[in-house]
Amino acid sequence: MKLRNAMGILTVAALALAPLTVLVAAEKDTTVKGEVLDLACYVAHDGSGKEHAGCAVKCVKAGQPMGLKAADGTVYILFADHADGAPFEKAKDLAGKEAEITGSVSDRDSVKGITVHGVKAL
Repeated sequence: MKLRNAMGILTVAALALAPLTVLVAAEKDTTVKGEVLDLACYVAHDGSGKEHAGCAVKCVKAGQPMGLKAADGTVYILFADHADGAPFEKAKDLAGKEAEITGSVSDRDSVKGITVHGVKAL
């Protein structure tokens, strides 16, 4: 009897979690090319480009938020992955430069972001 109750509980739990498994499996990485931005300087005084690269690297390494401005003008906030923050840290070295960022794209209201899973200098 106890075994049957345990099996019933496990079955209910598995069915309850099934949609989550599908949701996680459905997430696919997207690759976006553009300039890695120091968002504090970019938003406050249009700091971007090669002439701003040195400042951008210093700012993002000091903790300022980092973004990516895509070719179509869309600006994404870059996020570190909770499981592996190394690609996000690598992106800091490319502030002010062109890069290819791979990760999961998300948006809420009018804010877009990318959880960084891969970085490649262009």
